[in-house]
Amino acid sequence: VQLQASGGGLVQAGGSLRLSCAASGRSIVVFMGWFRQAPGKEREFLGYIRRHTGRIYYSESVKGRFTISRDNAENTVDLQMNSLKPDDTALYYCAAGDYGSTDARNYAYWGQGTQVTVSS
Repeated sequence: VQLQASGGGLVQAGGSLRLSCAASGRSIVVFMGWFRQAPGKEREFLGYIRRHTGRIYYSESVKGRFTISRDNAENTVDLQMNSLKPDDTALYYCAAGDYGSTDARNYAYWGQGTQVTVSS
């Protein structure tokens, strides 16, 4: 599975960004997740979606501000981020695997990451 994340950029605090993750290769990937990693910090789980049922689980830290959606026909999963804060500045990754998990180790496939920078 190859994952390509896009949509990152620079935004002011309070603004919004939409990230997209395009999957190619293996046709059946059960779960897709989003993570982020800020400099000097561990990789942080944001949420995952079960592609066939659309079931979503969010981290409490982003629930209510971030929304995950999918387009199975296009093999994409998006992360809509609203009310962004400077603390949201990080490299954002999409990941795919056979299990829905908050643990990055349970995802076998990773995109290259896309930078999100939120200015104050």
